[in-house]
Amino acid sequence: MSRKFFGTDGIRGRANGKITPELALRVGQAAGMVFHRGEHRHRVVIGKDTRLSGYMIENALTAGFLSVGMDVLLLGPMPTPAIAMLSRSMRADLGVMISASHNPYEDNGIKLFGPDGYKLSDEIEAEIERLIDPAATIRLSGSRDIGRARRLEGVHARYIEFAKRTLPRALDLDGMRIVVDCANGAGYRVAPEALWELGAEVIAIGAEPDGFNINRDVGSTAPHALQQKVREMRADIGIALDGDADRVMIIDEKGHVVDGDQLMAVIAESWHQDGRLARPGIVATIMSNLGLERHLGGLGITLARTAVGDRYVLEHMREHGFNVGGEQSGHIILSDYSTTGDGLIAALQVLAVVRREGRPVSEICHRFEPLPQILKNVQTRGGQPLKDQAVNRAIDQLRAQLGAAGRLVIRPSGTEPVIRVMAEGDDRDLVEKVVDDVIDVISKAA
Repeated sequence: MSRKFFGTDGIRGRANGKITPELALRVGQAAGMVFHRGEHRHRVVIGKDTRLSGYMIENALTAGFLSVGMDVLLLGPMPTPAIAMLSRSMRADLGVMISASHNPYEDNGIKLFGPDGYKLSDEIEAEIERLIDPAATIRLSGSRDIGRARRLEGVHARYIEFAKRTLPRALDLDGMRIVVDCANGAGYRVAPEALWELGAEVIAIGAEPDGFNINRDVGSTAPHALQQKVREMRADIGIALDGDADRVMIIDEKGHVVDGDQLMAVIAESWHQDGRLARPGIVATIMSNLGLERHLGGLGITLARTAVGDRYVLEHMREHGFNVGGEQSGHIILSDYSTTGDGLIAALQVLAVVRREGRPVSEICHRFEPLPQILKNVQTRGGQPLKDQAVNRAIDQLRAQLGAAGRLVIRPSGTEPVIRVMAEGDDRDLVEKVVDDVIDVISKAA
C-alpha cells in the first residue's frame, strides 16, 4: 500500500496542518493496538523536543494510548536517542518521540520505536497506517482497562549516566573549555550537564527554548553562532546538536566546521586501532565524500554506501554486522551504544580521541582533504524527467566525463518537489560544469 503518513523518519509535517490532534489521537490508538501483545500491563514512553505544538501532540497521543489500554509514561523534553534507550531500559512496549528534528518550530512529527529501541519496520508502519485510516475499526478498552498516565522525574539523570558510561572510566574532560549549542531543542538540559559532570568548563548556547526558537539560527544546521562563540571564548571545541539531538557537528578551536564525514573518519580510525570495529568497515550514504572512502581505504577500512537516510544506514549495519555508520549531516550511529543516531555520544567519542592523543581538535578532526563536491537542486514534478530515456542517456554521457575518479548522484528529494544533483571529483571546474549540464538537461525535460 502507498504510505500516506509515514516518511523515512516517522510522520512529519506542519503542526495543525498535517500533524493535528486528531491524527495524533489516531496514531496513539493504532500503535497501541499493534503493540498490545500478551496479557501483561502494556506501557509506552513518550518524549518530545521543545516546540510549542509538543504539548498538543503529547496530550492527544496520550489520550489515544490510554483509550486502548496502554499506560503512558511522560518523559518531557529529551533527545531522540534517549527515548530509544529508555524504551529498552524501562521495558516499554513502545517508545514515542515528538519532534521534527532540524525543521523549524512550525513543523512537528511523531517517531516510533519498538521495545528493542529500534525504529519500526516498514511492515509494522504499514499496519499502523491501515489502522490510522478513519474507516478502520479501533478496539477501545473497557472502562476498567483504560490506561493510566504519569509524568516521570529523574529520567534526564539516567540518560546522562548512560552517555558518560560510553567513555573509559578513567577518562575525564578536566581542563577543557567546551561550547555546546543545544539548538534550543531536546538536548538543552542533558548535554551541558553531561559535559560538566565529566569535568569540562561548559559554555552553553541555544539552551533557552521558548517553544518558538528551536533550530532558529542555532544548532548543527546553523553553526555560525557557535563558530563565533568558540573564537570569542577561545574554547577547545564546539559541539552543535540539532533539535532532537540525534545529529552533531563539531567546531574546532579555530572556528572551522567539522562535518559528519570527518567525525566518522575519527571514530572509525580510533576504533580500528583499538580492535573495536565489528567489521573492518563502516556504513555511510551515497552523499558522503569520496575523500572519506579513499582515506579509509588506505587504512584497510571499507566504506559501504546506502541510500540517503539514517534508517537505510542502520538497516545495512544490522544486516551485515557493522557497528559504525552515519551521514555527512552528522547523524552518526554507534550501535555498540545506541539504536539510532546520538549526537552527544558521537561527540564524546571524538572527545575521547582528543584527550588520548593530546592534540588540538583542528588536527584530530582533519583526517582527509574532501574532494570538491557540488550539490544543487532543480525544481520538477515528482521526479518525472528521470524516467525519460533521452534524459538518462544524456546523464550517462555527463557521468562518463567525470571518469572513475569522480561520482555523480541524482535523486528525487523525499521532502520537496526537487531533484538533487551532486557530483564530486578532483577537478572542481569539471564537477561544477557536469552539475550545471545535468540541471540544464533535467530542466528542459521538466
